[in-house]
Amino acid sequence: MVDVLSQNEIDALLAALSSGEMDAEELKKEDTQKKVRSYDFKRATRFSKDHIRSLTRIHENFARYLTTYFSAQLRTFVQISVVDVEQLPYDEFIRSIPKMTILNIFEAEPLEGRMVLEVHPNVAYAMLDRLLGGQGTAPSKMNALTEIEMTIMERIFSRAFESLQEAWKTIIDLSPRLEALETNPQFMQIVSPNETIALISLSTKIGDTTGMINLCIPHVVIEPIMPKLSVHHWFVSQKKSRSPEEVEMLEQRVNRAQLPIAVELGESTISIFEFLNLSQGDVITLNKPVGEGLSVKVGNKIKFIGSPGSIKDRIAVQVDEIVSEGVEEEND
Repeated sequence: MVDVLSQNEIDALLAALSSGEMDAEELKKEDTQKKVRSYDFKRATRFSKDHIRSLTRIHENFARYLTTYFSAQLRTFVQISVVDVEQLPYDEFIRSIPKMTILNIFEAEPLEGRMVLEVHPNVAYAMLDRLLGGQGTAPSKMNALTEIEMTIMERIFSRAFESLQEAWKTIIDLSPRLEALETNPQFMQIVSPNETIALISLSTKIGDTTGMINLCIPHVVIEPIMPKLSVHHWFVSQKKSRSPEEVEMLEQRVNRAQLPIAVELGESTISIFEFLNLSQGDVITLNKPVGEGLSVKVGNKIKFIGSPGSIKDRIAVQVDEIVSEGVEEEND
């Protein structure tokens, strides 16, 4: 971003140039010198800004689905929202989470590889307390989970992955499946330490308890579908397949639609004076010979050529020719 100087800074700069404290030629040389930008290969940029925006949109939907799901399961006020989407090395993610936390390791076919949904102990224990009949408050001291508590946690988070499946439906049909639930980050090595991951941070509030839920998606896992995360793919409308019943109903409605049909005997041009002096018995000469077919219009398009006649004392027209698609009136 270009720095904008204030008026005082501009005045000070002009005064320094006038007094000789600064040399204009030296400033020009500094501008022409090559600027070197440091690059950390351990923090390789694998996700473009376009990808980050798409991931943000997807997981904003995920947050809304999770809010609905947990509110129904816990029967209390739950609020979940996306606060940040960033890319960083997997090792940095592991070092940033607590030593005692809830790690839901899962796969999502057809993607290959494992991902992690990390739930802060405050949030996890508040959920557990609520499910077991408490007020939904986190204990002051975090103890290791018992087998019963682990089973409850696995059950509630296994169903939470249905929200992830729904959020990704516009991109790919996923089938998330919980593989394991860990509490120690040191025992979880799903990718190499330097592998770039997308970290989606969700701010979570359950009653008066707040904490974070972090979704870790390694780049190597979603690399095959990266082109689908572009803005172009996001906004292109997908063709939705219709059931046979919907197709039949649509055909019936189209068949019942009414169309205006008009038959033109011909055209003629007269002056306003002639028009004002027309009287009964006058004859207007048309531009078509008697033996030439008549134009049959559907709407304002010529679709058929026909011959005039009558049926049961009613004026009628017989279709003699179907006009090819795209043919317009000669006068258009």
